[in-house]
Order: sequence, then structure tokens, then C-alpha cells
Amino acid sequence: MPITELLERNSMQYGNDVSLVEINPEVKEKRRVTWKEYELMEPNPMTHYRREISWHVFNEKANRFANLLLERGIEKGDKVGILLMNCLEWLPIYFGILKTGALVVPFNFRYASDEIKYCVELAEVDILVFGPEFIGRVEEIADEISKNRLLFYVGTNCPTFAEDYVSLTANCSSKTPDIKLTDDDDAAIYFSSGTTGFPKAILHKHRSLMHSAIVEQKHHKQTKEDVFLCIAPLYHTGAKMHWFGSLISGGKGVLLRSAKPKFILQAVSEEKCSIVFLLVPWVQDILESLDKGDLKLEDYELAQWRLMHIGAQPVPPSLINKWLEYFPHNQYDTNYGLSEAIGPGCVHLGVENVHKVGKIGKVGYGWEVKIVDEKGEKVKQGEVGELIVKGPAVMTCYYRNEKATKEVLKDGWLFTGDMAQEDEDGFILLVDRKKDVIISGGENLYPVQIEDFIRTNEAVHDVAVIGLPDKRLGEIAAAVIEIKPGYSLTEYEVNEFCMKLPRYKRPRKVFFEDIPRNPTGKIEKNTLRKMFCTENLVEAQNRG
Repeated sequence: MPITELLERNSMQYGNDVSLVEINPEVKEKRRVTWKEYELMEPNPMTHYRREISWHVFNEKANRFANLLLERGIEKGDKVGILLMNCLEWLPIYFGILKTGALVVPFNFRYASDEIKYCVELAEVDILVFGPEFIGRVEEIADEISKNRLLFYVGTNCPTFAEDYVSLTANCSSKTPDIKLTDDDDAAIYFSSGTTGFPKAILHKHRSLMHSAIVEQKHHKQTKEDVFLCIAPLYHTGAKMHWFGSLISGGKGVLLRSAKPKFILQAVSEEKCSIVFLLVPWVQDILESLDKGDLKLEDYELAQWRLMHIGAQPVPPSLINKWLEYFPHNQYDTNYGLSEAIGPGCVHLGVENVHKVGKIGKVGYGWEVKIVDEKGEKVKQGEVGELIVKGPAVMTCYYRNEKATKEVLKDGWLFTGDMAQEDEDGFILLVDRKKDVIISGGENLYPVQIEDFIRTNEAVHDVAVIGLPDKRLGEIAAAVIEIKPGYSLTEYEVNEFCMKLPRYKRPRKVFFEDIPRNPTGKIEKNTLRKMFCTENLVEAQNRG
């Protein structure tokens, strides 16, 4: 069943219930817009503290945009791109595209103009929908990309090179278009994280989207009464597929346009959120704010908050143990997934397995997993190998990239590029990315293990371990450390701290620098390698 039918069902069964809330905590004027007011106007989102829409309005907005697209000649199999920050318009636009039978193509909001142009051309986008934050970037390439494409603008003061989404959709029919969709129809193109070079385009069918919704609800048991807080960017599979749990249950979703600790707890308190998806850096920030006394839990209503879950990167056990000291009544779950397998759910810890924090868990609902060697043979329990997954939400292919597709898709199995091992109880430990493994003097070093250890130092806010070239050993491990505000740390102190590690795992170099992470929380190790792998640094380390 295509996922658009869930929206139709919610509109019929829960029409007047709130479906989505958008909160802009940086706005000074605490103006609130209800869904009834929203029907009468399209306010600039950044002039209002809070906006909301009902399931009925959500569905009508999707239908209006779908009918606009059909009027403009969009057909089944065409592509429509979304370049928006999280906002109340995002998901109705997404579903409007799906209802036409076209493919929805979400864009990373960090893309520079050349990356936008590259992805528009790679995915063969016919229409690009963009917001006010991207006017400058789109204007730079507008003459090139608008020759055979339409540009729709979502916001106030529409630029001259685009058409106004608000006025265009206002007079369109709110009836559901008569387009037949099946699970086998192509539905979406997502882009890989692109931490190295330009991203690849990942093609998914409608069955992938529906399976992700089912998996999310099976794992986290969402009900109509649950309220989900979404902070992560909707362009990414992780955030949207976690929200799909609200879609399938008919519950309320809250889009928070800030990741500051105070605003997160404030949103949980004001909106009575019961499920919150966080990234590792946000958890770190909340805990540090609590440690320093900048936040006080008694200032917020948090009794209804039942689940906090994390995905998108390895999770340090020390971080979650500390979280549960502050939030002992929270359930906790780790979710493993990747865009090629439509986001979270291939493997998950399960709220009942908090004693296994640090592992990513066991096989997710409806999935198969194996850990294999270089020949694709299953390794023995406890041995390190590559994690591969199989299920109904594996991508169709890398769009227009047959070579890359063949490298990762083999007999229905997706080779994830993640190195993992299984413990005696069948729980999987994510060791590291295959490309991030450091081979030093013939020994395999897994950066995540070293990072988890260094992170237990109370002065460390964040850490990344990367490999640097070495003439004698091939590579050496270098630790890049971001120090907590108000703390001090020296290279000597780090080296002394790391004496507890086996000799071969100790970093040979230590640097102090802010750790760059992408919008989904993954460390941008390629950026760090470029930063520290200069000729001078290589010469210096070889002399040492």
C-alpha cells in the first residue's frame, strides 16, 4: 500500500486533530497560529513562534500542490526537488509530489550552488521547490537550471526568477488526484551523505517508504496519543522515517527549528512530547548544560517523555549511561540504518536491551542481516566483517550509476560499508566504517573504539580518530579533540590518559580542533583528513 493512503486515512478519521506543529523558538514575538487561522493565510514562518495544521488541512495542502503539478504537466516518473529548511510546508509538499506519481527528491540544505546544480542534473529534476534561505544559492544557477525546469518559491517576497507557491496553490483543487499508485512504482530519490565528494542519487520505490513506516511503529510502539519531536532535517531519511511512526498512528509531530538544549526541553514540555529523536551532539550539549546548571529539569514538564532514541552514528555507551542518570524514566533505543535502506530500522537495540548500550542491536522487523568477509562469506561469531542487509526497503539502485550499484548490491544484499561484529548474545557492535579503518603496521585499528575510550575523559566534548599516512607503518592513528568549555587539556595529558589502551591502539598524534559534523550528526572525517594531512604534518610525524 502506498504511504499516501495513510495520509488520506488520517484526514478522514482524525481530520480536526493537529497533525503537525512548527516551532521557531528564536522568534521574539510569541505569535501562535492555529490550523483554522492557517487555512486563511500563509504566514512567513519566521515571524511566528508556533504554527500548526490539522490532518485535514495537511491532506488538502498536499492535494492542492499535487493538482498544481499535474496542471503544469508533471507525470508519473517525473522528478520534483525540495530545497527547504524544516517547516510546516515541507511534508504537505512531499506528499503532494507523491500523489502525482512523480518522484520526490529532497535536497540537503547545506548544498552550495554547484552541488544543487549537480544534484538537479543527476536526478533529472523537472521542478525545484525552494525556500527563502536558498534565494542566493538558487539565483546563482537559475539561468542554467531553469531552461527546461520550473522554480517554485515557498515564502514571502517571491524572487523574480521563480513562481510563488502560495498564490499558485491557492486556487487549485483540494480533491485527491485520480492517480493510481502501487508499491512497485518509483517514489523517491535521496542523496547519499556525501561526506566525500559529490553525493550519489538513491532510488526507492513506494514499498520502501511504507516498510519504513511499519518498521518504525513496530519498534517504537507509537500510538495516537504519542507526540514526536523532530529536530533533524526532513531531507534526510532518518528524520522523516521516524516521523512516519506518527503518520501510521495518526499522532502529532512537532518540528523544532533549533537544536539548542533549552529549546529542546522547552518544546518537550510545552507540546507534551513523548518521543524524541536526538543526535549525539545534541545529547552531549544537553548533558553539559545540565552539568553546568544552565538547565534545571524541574523547570520543565517531562513526565510524559517516554522514549529517547538515537541513530545516524555510533553511540558512546558512556553518553547514554550518563543520560539515564538524568532521565531514569526514559526508555532508550539505538537505531541503525542508511539512506540506501530507507533510513532507520535495519538493526535496532530495542528499549528492553538498555544493558547492551553501545551495540546497535539485533536485526530489525522485516529485515535480514549478515556479517561477511571480503569474499562475502559469513564470518564466525565475534569476528569483524562487513555488515550486509536485505529486505523490502533496500534501494532499487544508485540512479544513473550502474557501476556504483553493482559494487554494493549483490543478490539482493546491500553491502553497507560498515564493519561490525556479533557478540555471544547475537547483538551487533558497529566497529567502524570500512573506509575509516586504520591499518597501522599490519594491525586493524577501529577509530570508534578509540573514540569511545577518549570520550570518557571529563574534559573531552567530542573526538574523532583518523588515519594519517606514515612511511614506516603505512598509517598512524591521530586523535582530533574538541575540549569542553571551561576545561583544559594538553597533548601530554591525553597521552597519559591513553596509557590504559593497548599500545597499538594509542593515538600517535593529538590535535585540538572543533569536530565538524554533518546535519545528521556524522563526523566529517574527510574534512579532518584534509585539514591535518598536509605535507608539513606528514613530514613532522615521520621525523617523530
